[in-house]
Amino acid sequence: MKSRLNMLFAAALIFGATTVVLAQGSTTMQKSAPAASASFDKALLTPSALNAKAPETFDVKFSTTVGDFVVHVTRSWSPNGADRFYNLVKHHYYDGAGFYRVLGFMAQFGFSAYPQVNTAWDSATIKDDPVTHSSTRGRITYASPGVPNSRSTQLFISYKDNSYLDKVPGDFGAFGEVISGMDVVDKIYSGYGETPDQSKVGSQGKAYLEKNYPNSTFVKSASLIDAAPAASSPKP
Repeated sequence: MKSRLNMLFAAALIFGATTVVLAQGSTTMQKSAPAASASFDKALLTPSALNAKAPETFDVKFSTTVGDFVVHVTRSWSPNGADRFYNLVKHHYYDGAGFYRVLGFMAQFGFSAYPQVNTAWDSATIKDDPVTHSSTRGRITYASPGVPNSRSTQLFISYKDNSYLDKVPGDFGAFGEVISGMDVVDKIYSGYGETPDQSKVGSQGKAYLEKNYPNSTFVKSASLIDAAPAASSPKP
C-alpha cells in the first residue's frame, strides 16, 4: 500500500502548512494485520469487477456514531467519480470507516475498516473528470495528491468554501452534496485533527482508530436509498 500512502502524504501538502510534518514522515506501509472477523463483501477484493454505471442521480444515507446524514449524487457533475462512489457504497465499502482527518475546512475519510480491503484498493484509481462543481460547504469530493488520475476511495466533506481547489492539478471537483444532516457532519469529532497515522489507518483498519483514537467518529453504515415506488394508476 506504499503507493497509496505516498499519494496521501503528498496531498497533505496541498491543504496547508500544518500538514507538512506528515508529508515528511515515512511512507513505508506496515504489513497489514489480519482482521479478527472479516465480515465485508468479498467482491471488494476485486476492484476491477466493480464497474457498474451509476444512476443519473442517487442518494446515500450515512449512519454514523454522531447521527445520520444523506448525500445526493448527480452523475453529470463527475461521471467517473459518481460511478466509483456508487460501486463502493453498493458493496458497503464505507461501513465501519473512521473519520481520521478532521480540520476546520473539511472532514476526511475513506480507508476501509478492513486492512485486506485497503490493500486491494491501493492502486485502484480512476480517471479525472472535468471540474464542473466546486468544493463548497456541504459538498463531497475525492481527496487527491494533486496529480492527474489519482482518485481512489478517499473522500472529504467541505465545511467551508474550498473552491480554490478548482485550480489545483488533479480533480477536486465535487460529485455530490449533503442534502440533510449537515448539522451531523458538523459534529464529526475534530479533537484529533490530523494526528492519526494514515499508514496505520490503512494497514490496521478500524482497530487502530478504536484503540488509539476512541473518540473518532465512525460510519456505521453507508447505503443506497431506494427510489420511491411509482404511484399506482387510479382504477377506472
